[in-house]
Amino acid sequence: GLLTRLQTSAPTIRTPSSNSFSQNIPSCLWKLGRLNHVAIAVPDLEKAQSLYKDVLGAQVSETVALPEHGVYTVFVELGNTKLELLHPLGEKSPIASFLQKNKTGGMHHICIEVDDIKAAMTELKKKKIRILSEEPKIGAHGKPVIFLHPKDCHGVLVELEQA
Repeated sequence: GLLTRLQTSAPTIRTPSSNSFSQNIPSCLWKLGRLNHVAIAVPDLEKAQSLYKDVLGAQVSETVALPEHGVYTVFVELGNTKLELLHPLGEKSPIASFLQKNKTGGMHHICIEVDDIKAAMTELKKKKIRILSEEPKIGAHGKPVIFLHPKDCHGVLVELEQA
């Protein structure tokens, strides 16, 4: 009947075997880890803290000044990751220039953990991915970080942090 004709005319979907798929993945000397945080530039840090703490009920850290990065940071704890609220510190803050273009704020960058930041830098340079500093800097979590050029990452500023 009709059911038999439908079953026999259904297209077959072929999936690559796990062996052929894994052979296409180049072996790396470093490994990409979990999403550490999504950073949001905010024009009013107190208002943003209040939104996440008082309105949404999240656990929100104290404000920390990071003069070497030109930012104030606040972390919002989520179940599986964090949000980092960024506000300008000083006249040369990269967040100040971001907020000049985006008056109400917005997503600034994503941060992904890596198990070996030096190996990641070496390999990314070989693959023509621009890194925005010659050496890692110490980030908000006290660990080495680098930033990858957004034009090489489909318009997203990517931070890599040593796990």
